Amino acid sequence: MNDVTPIALVTGAIGGIGSITCKKLIDEGYLVVAICRQKPAEVLSQWLNDYDIDKDSVKFAFMDVTNNEECSVELEKLHKQLGHFDVLVNNAGITRDTQFKKMDYQQWRDVIDTNLNSLFNISQPVFNAMCERGYGRIINISSINGLKGQFGQTNYAAAKAGMIGFTKALAMEGARKGVTVNAVAPGYTKTPMVEELKPAVIESITAQIPVNRLAEPKEVAAAVAYLAGKDSGFITGETLSINGGQYMH
Repeated sequence: MNDVTPIALVTGAIGGIGSITCKKLIDEGYLVVAICRQKPAEVLSQWLNDYDIDKDSVKFAFMDVTNNEECSVELEKLHKQLGHFDVLVNNAGITRDTQFKKMDYQQWRDVIDTNLNSLFNISQPVFNAMCERGYGRIINISSINGLKGQFGQTNYAAAKAGMIGFTKALAMEGARKGVTVNAVAPGYTKTPMVEELKPAVIESITAQIPVNRLAEPKEVAAAVAYLAGKDSGFITGETLSINGGQYMH
């Protein structure tokens, strides 16, 4: 690998875990390509300000991760412009929770498209470029619920479990090319979305966690940064659980 500025692509970049991950990778010396849907300039400016991110250390790339053709075109443009990709963090994800007997097909399809099909759309162009270069790190953000399941989340659990299978299989293909592929499976994390829950609900969640608290986003980001680094080259096909002991598999 050449001694040039390392480049990390992060999908779902301006979400709770995505934002802290971008900040952590920037602090580690990466130029971060923040992949998200088109946002107004003022929203992006506020995001930079909220997370104390220098605008010169991040490049926004607008694309719909569920659109294969759009991703292929935009990632090819980025590769020509930047010259190489070092790290990919597949973090884009949504929830459409409801009991399976009440779930409609659109709720199923939306989650599978965003959380699982996006892995193909984003990873294939990036993986191919990494293999040609002989170096790369792909980190997929799964979930504790992809390992243990969760009531009312058949769509989400299926997608996050599929992500783990994807990780293991792609790790085999990348191993001799210098490309590692790993997953991080956070438990309940103190993101803005979770913090909006009623205090009683948060209490009931933490009561199930042996360390008796939610994960901090920075703890997830630190794991991602380790797996993204050069020193993690002998780890591939693994799923790192960050759940405070809530589920040990």
